[in-house]
Amino acid sequence: MPLPDNNVPWPPPQLTALYREMRVDDAWYSGDRHRLAEVYQHQQRREDGRRRLWARHRQQPGKHDGRLHIPLAGDIATASADLLFSEPPTFTVEDTATQDRLAELVEAGGIVNTLLEAAEVAAALGGVYLRITWDASLAARPLLTVVHADAAVPEFRWGQLAAVTFWRELASDSATVWRHLERHEPGRILHALYQGSPDRLGIRVPLTEHPDVAALADSLGTEGDAIATGIPELTAAYVPNIRPNRRHRGSPFGRSDYAAPLHDLMDALDETWSSWLRDIRLARARLLVPDGYLRDHGPGRGASFDDDREIWQTLNIPPTEQGAGITLSQFAIRVTEHQSTADAIVQQAVRSAGYSAQTLGLGDQGGAVTATEVKARERRSMITRDKKSRYWTPELADMLLVMLRLDRAFFTPSLVPERPRITFGDSVSEDPASAAQTLSLLSQAQAVSTDTKVRALHPDWDDTAVQTEVDRILVEAGVAVPDPYESTRFTNSA
Repeated sequence: MPLPDNNVPWPPPQLTALYREMRVDDAWYSGDRHRLAEVYQHQQRREDGRRRLWARHRQQPGKHDGRLHIPLAGDIATASADLLFSEPPTFTVEDTATQDRLAELVEAGGIVNTLLEAAEVAAALGGVYLRITWDASLAARPLLTVVHADAAVPEFRWGQLAAVTFWRELASDSATVWRHLERHEPGRILHALYQGSPDRLGIRVPLTEHPDVAALADSLGTEGDAIATGIPELTAAYVPNIRPNRRHRGSPFGRSDYAAPLHDLMDALDETWSSWLRDIRLARARLLVPDGYLRDHGPGRGASFDDDREIWQTLNIPPTEQGAGITLSQFAIRVTEHQSTADAIVQQAVRSAGYSAQTLGLGDQGGAVTATEVKARERRSMITRDKKSRYWTPELADMLLVMLRLDRAFFTPSLVPERPRITFGDSVSEDPASAAQTLSLLSQAQAVSTDTKVRALHPDWDDTAVQTEVDRILVEAGVAVPDPYESTRFTNSA
């Protein structure tokens, strides 16, 4: 379908339910209490019938708001991204020149950091879009960028992304809403500017009408709104967080890590912590003193008690009369009850999201453990990581191929594009002492070769580097004799 017609509803009605769910997930992910209060103003009850903490009326101005928010949703999204991309993945192709250029693009473009951002947003919103674009005035290379799922209108065919329209609201100093639409189709990218209202797209106007997109008008083709990419592939891809989407079965959209759903659990966690802090506030020591102990500040100015004063005069009050002395008031704090409740809620929420408690630092963290023991403890997290990586691999490989083809079309004509092979890094680094002990035992059992040992210690080395190191080890161990021709040649050159 082309760019939307004038004055259509926006966002499109078919995405209303999905956007509404993303809005709730986004409020929890952001950790913003004002967003939480806004999304729950019309959903005031949890599934168990209790009123939501963040649906209650806001406090009056000047009064203390005792509600506390624990950013568990953000922690879960960060843990998901760390499991996938805390160790950079490797991208390999057969052609040496292409490999060098790919490595340059990955490093110069900060692609590993981009993937970390994308994975975190995908965990929160259920998916994310990868987009390839370019700007010769900014950098002489294609750029890999991220578009959040609540800023896209996709078109799927047989579960595959066929086209997508990205949109964003531009700055405005009036009630008018300016929207920039960027539609990606195979072979071209279309741009359009609309002037409308909060719920209507409005009318289409020239790009030059808004300064944020006016520069795009100079790079558009003869059609007036399209930029030819010069390649047949789509320059965008959708990466689902994980499937299926339980609320929209059969749809190609991924589901959020909070889609268990965890919203009620996270609301209960905030309520527990708010109650705990209320106990602390109420348990602060307070003194109950007679009126005679107060210092009068004069008519209309009230009275106060100086708790730092050291000398007091006696009062003519019988010692047995009520209120004759100072009384200390201090309540107990229910630490154990609140802590056990909060821990149980967090563990259930983390487990429902598909992770082990140890991944988020819960449980026994004492003592040194090997990478194997860590993986055993975090088996549930490792399973979730492996499932998510299988959704990332094909889409990321496609986008890197598109990047290489755009690089050949606009910046490096001699490049030979190839679809890279992607290898995800180990989320848990092996302890060097543990690795050395393992290799020593295998060597004693004569169950491993020198080549295998070198590759195990240096998985990022290529075949040439591995062979050079193997030759050195064998020569030093006296197993192999150095080539006399090589020794003579090095001596003569010196």
